[in-house]
Amino acid sequence: MPVEGGSSSGSASAARHPKQKRKAHSLSIRRTNSTEDRPPGIQRGDMLEGQDSKLPLSLRNNLLDLFGQIEREFENLYIENIELRREIDSLNERLTGDGQTIEGGDPTKGALKTKASHSTSQLSQKLKTTYKASTSKIVSSFKATAGSRALCQLLKEYVGHRDGIWDLSVTRTQPVVLGTASADHSALLWSIETGKCLLRYAGHAGSVNSIKFHPTEQMAITASGDQTAHIWRYMVQLPAPQPPPDVSAPCDDDQDSSDREEGEVDGEGPCEVPTVRVATATLKSHQGVVIAADWLVGGRQVVTASWDRAANLYEVETSELVHTLTGHDQELTHCCTHPTQRLVVTSSRDTTFRLWDFRDPSIHSVNVFQGHTDTVTSAVFTVGDNVVSGSDDRTVKVWDLKNMRSPIATIRTDSAVNRISVSANQRIIALPHDNRQVRLFDMSGVRLARLPRSNRMGHRRMVCCTAWNEENQSCNLFTCGFDRQAIGWNINIPALLQEK
Repeated sequence: MPVEGGSSSGSASAARHPKQKRKAHSLSIRRTNSTEDRPPGIQRGDMLEGQDSKLPLSLRNNLLDLFGQIEREFENLYIENIELRREIDSLNERLTGDGQTIEGGDPTKGALKTKASHSTSQLSQKLKTTYKASTSKIVSSFKATAGSRALCQLLKEYVGHRDGIWDLSVTRTQPVVLGTASADHSALLWSIETGKCLLRYAGHAGSVNSIKFHPTEQMAITASGDQTAHIWRYMVQLPAPQPPPDVSAPCDDDQDSSDREEGEVDGEGPCEVPTVRVATATLKSHQGVVIAADWLVGGRQVVTASWDRAANLYEVETSELVHTLTGHDQELTHCCTHPTQRLVVTSSRDTTFRLWDFRDPSIHSVNVFQGHTDTVTSAVFTVGDNVVSGSDDRTVKVWDLKNMRSPIATIRTDSAVNRISVSANQRIIALPHDNRQVRLFDMSGVRLARLPRSNRMGHRRMVCCTAWNEENQSCNLFTCGFDRQAIGWNINIPALLQEK
């Protein structure tokens, strides 16, 4: 995660949060584990010697790794299907004694022609549904992409930061602009349509870890590794819109995911743009990195989350500290406020997230959500009574605020999940992953799509955050990553739901 302030982007990169070190270590393990299947002392190049091929050895090694991953995925699905088949056969044997069978059972076992009970019918239907859902994973791998070309379209790439981008957000007032927070100690405001940088905030002395916009005014709050949060005002003028680019790609698992070199992004830093260097208010009560900040409903108060294991509630007008929210056992990773109620949720490396209720001024209740096995990287509210949490344990869980004992849906993925977002209108969850993928799910945990990532588009390094914009009857999704760029996507929601 983001780090404390340094003298340059190089030093910021060298002092990453321990999570970054763990990620790099685990990636190294995954890349070297492929040698376990080879005899001792024999390298991959030795195995390929003598084989007639004009491909470079490094490319052939990469292809072997990719095909090995595909083989393991299909092997896991095959084993899962065998187990389900055995379960069906076992239940068939039990039900045959009562004169009943499930579709797909052996008719030679002498089943009696008796009417199946209601419970047996339900069991049969549940097993068939489960089996079909499992086998559909294989079928979806071969799904044609021709009909899904219009699902998502590259809107714009926003290039100009000199270090990784931790967070991004879209204004809730006119003019609608995109804001990004970067480890290069700055926050930038962008024209969504043209990709032009409109304004730079340079008031922090450390990595800018979070940016959120005021609900009604042209104000922003940024959290930083310099142990402060800044509230600052901005004024921007949008440039004339340009014709949209004719670039489309499928939101589908068949999209080519070949890697690009993890070098510099194309383009240089932003040209001379208006720069704000002085904050309207500086919030200084934390004793560690301020990792996130957000506005409470109405915009009169803000909440900040820090590595000092506490969250603070401030009055915006006076910068006065109102409450210190303690209880987490380890560093906080994120905070989020409810769009219409005085509710705050904080997430932490202690594998929990907490719900703080400020609706009653005399009572400040707290509820602890336990269900993850690793760092909770973010927890966000939906428009309804749900909270969605993402974790380094590679799961995303959907919770009901009225029943917090267990999640109502669990999404299991193949990579750690970073700062998630949920669209307000359609309630679609966008998951940014360490493995550079961005996947879309509905609230019941059904996978809808995966954003394209190829040698032409997509992120080159881990994706840190996602943000939705549903203004003007269109739906845009924005993503940012440690490859120093943010990307805007136009999502065709009707077509996406129809594919579902």
